[in-house]
Amino acid sequence: MQNTKAARASKISTVLRVTSGNFLEMFDFFLYGFYATYISKTFFPSDNEYASLILTFATFGAGFLMRPLGAVLLGSYIDRIGRRQGLIVTLGIMAFGTILIAFVPGYATIGIAAPILVLIGRLLQGFSAGVELGGVSVYLAEMATPGHKGFYVSWQSASQQVAIMASSVIGYLLSQWLLPADINAWGWRIPFFIGCMIIPVIFMIRRSLQETEEFLARKHHPTFKEIVSSIAHNWRIVIAGMMMVVMTTVSFYLITVYTPTFGKSVLQLSSADSLLTTFCVGMSNFFWLPVMGAVSDRFGRRPVLLTFTVLPILTAYPILSWLVANVSFENLLVTELWLSFMYASYNGAAVVALTEVMPKHVRTVGFSLAYSLATAVFGGFTPMISTWLIETSGDKAAPGYWMTFAAVCGLISTVILYHRGGIAERGAPALAPQGQA
Repeated sequence: MQNTKAARASKISTVLRVTSGNFLEMFDFFLYGFYATYISKTFFPSDNEYASLILTFATFGAGFLMRPLGAVLLGSYIDRIGRRQGLIVTLGIMAFGTILIAFVPGYATIGIAAPILVLIGRLLQGFSAGVELGGVSVYLAEMATPGHKGFYVSWQSASQQVAIMASSVIGYLLSQWLLPADINAWGWRIPFFIGCMIIPVIFMIRRSLQETEEFLARKHHPTFKEIVSSIAHNWRIVIAGMMMVVMTTVSFYLITVYTPTFGKSVLQLSSADSLLTTFCVGMSNFFWLPVMGAVSDRFGRRPVLLTFTVLPILTAYPILSWLVANVSFENLLVTELWLSFMYASYNGAAVVALTEVMPKHVRTVGFSLAYSLATAVFGGFTPMISTWLIETSGDKAAPGYWMTFAAVCGLISTVILYHRGGIAERGAPALAPQGQA
């Protein structure tokens, strides 16, 4: 009995340690989205508020363009060297980007160098994030107990929700303690400074991780050339996996990073209302992710994925249309909680499914490449695309079309991967011939 309790406590401790870097990544990403209007005035000043905001979100999205490169280079490093060492390296790169954004002076002080340095910081963060999610998800999948992979892997995404809730609380407190002029001038940097302060703690936590037994048991660790060859050989799986992730990443950035801007700038609600809504979304995500991960363990990935791609197709735009026609804090909360339920339920099955369909010898790089391509091409630009859709169409509910498109991608991917005799039913393919030991 004591051995069982000790083993359970050890598993919980490992989950907390491995997901700590995810917390830092999403803490900073969410802060950038929430303080986008302040960042735009500091680094991208313009007489046109719309143009300034677009430049800010474009810089936010530019970081995602580095994700595929990070997925291939850092992902292959993790598949060759090990999960533990790779996660320490990605944390270091991510931390440097965060520090850069926190301390760069504004455009009024150093001119054009300010937005350039912010862009470099975002590119470094994107390069690191290209493999952070994949590295953590693969680590959790490999240390999970039999029959519970969905539950364990779901904590990768759940850790991000803790970051969302923490940053929301900090933002809310700042809005209560500081005047808007002070937040605009310097107060928006305080949460970024807090993020910098927790970096050493996360480094210590990551250094205490043990390598997974599954990785240590392998007799052959593929070279970079073998990894690239295998990914090229299995490009269909990568593309199908990318389509699966489009639904996850678009809906996530829509209901978290974009929500504060949507609530404040589009619906004209207060910052406090937007932050409180985002905090509640984080709590909702945190609850539903492990629950639906466990449901997918019990009933299978396919039925969960199918259900929660069809639901957004049917309801995403209608519920946003209802919201913009009946603007209130309560209606914003109801809308976001519904979108949160659909996102978290789909994600609880999708992330673990992605670890299962990838060849195990290139699991990290395959997962990371599929995830980063989806984020770089679609998800990361969700705030910018949502802003553009509203501006060009005049329809404040237009982001609902974007989420509907993402759900269609997820549905097509699920059908491809889980058709009778498909990849998910046969099991992940072996390494390409060039990479066999």
